[in-house]
Amino acid sequence: MPLTTVVVMVDGLDPEYLERCDVPRLRDLADGGFMVEGKAIMPTVTNVNNVSLVTASYPQSHGITSNYWLDRDSGAEHYMESGEFVQSENMFQRAEAIGARSLLVTAKDKLRRLLSAGTTLSVSSEQPPQWVAGGVGEPPPIYSIEVNQWVVDAARYILGQESYDLVYLTTTDYAMHTYAPDQPESAKHLWLLDEAIGKLVDSLSEVQIMITADHGMSPKTEMLNLEERLAQQGIRAQAVPIIKDRYTVHHSNLGGCIYLYLEDTDVDAAVDALNNIDGVDQALPRDEAARKFRLMPSRIGDVMALGSEGVVFGDAEQVTMPQQLRSHGSLHEERVPIIGFGGDFDGFEFQENRDLGRYVFQRVLD
Repeated sequence: MPLTTVVVMVDGLDPEYLERCDVPRLRDLADGGFMVEGKAIMPTVTNVNNVSLVTASYPQSHGITSNYWLDRDSGAEHYMESGEFVQSENMFQRAEAIGARSLLVTAKDKLRRLLSAGTTLSVSSEQPPQWVAGGVGEPPPIYSIEVNQWVVDAARYILGQESYDLVYLTTTDYAMHTYAPDQPESAKHLWLLDEAIGKLVDSLSEVQIMITADHGMSPKTEMLNLEERLAQQGIRAQAVPIIKDRYTVHHSNLGGCIYLYLEDTDVDAAVDALNNIDGVDQALPRDEAARKFRLMPSRIGDVMALGSEGVVFGDAEQVTMPQQLRSHGSLHEERVPIIGFGGDFDGFEFQENRDLGRYVFQRVLD
């Protein structure tokens, strides 16, 4: 049987979860292969990092700079969850071009729509084909700790029916937003996921597997309204949350990074004002932010603001901050684990989650 390449993107898998939770199968894979700590791509949100991995490129090339985008030219606001927004070739399109079969299984249907160009088969837990649901069982709710197990089990079932050369699995971070690493719910979630990954590997006679995360996760204790703070200094701006998507139950659209679109205001004045606000780690004008984080300038605001460790950005008149909020988006959620097993990893350096895609392009699909 030919080699199957499996890439697993575990949404929100901060390294602390692996340190505190019992994951014997993941540890076995690491012991038989490797495990290193790498970095996520900025901003540390789901869409940016999944697209960076599957295209092996940075947002400056592929164009996904956030989960949500305000197009200044048209005035339209978009959830960037469709392949039409992606401007780089992905690994599935490359596989298709060389006659290889690819499978995508996601928890969130938004990621199926965003990533699926070129796939032989794409499946989400929210809208599974009947033959998959019949074989695996009806998927759990998207806001559950069991849904990620279903994603991996669905891939195992499909691979038992049909052969695929390249498999990409991506989960949801509801559990990580909701439960800290030392809570029993986290232990259960990671145990279910660990067991499912182990069974998937065992079911394949020849497999190379790589596992990483799209971002880390950290507790948040303060919400800052940057529009209001700037208005107090006579600066008018519209704040667009980078984390904003349709899955609001677990993060309330509150994250540690935000784009600000200014109205008739000197950018330097706004940046100076923001950098003097407690809770703002740094504020960068568009061109500097684009250079530093390799972003597409036309798809970010005039200013990019990054929050301090416990800070998220939002408006109390629009959203109530949960008492125990865990979220991401800033540099404080940049740390991610990278695990590899069964592959030709000698001489290949993994420093970012994006490098898993680079490995696929260079050593699997080349």
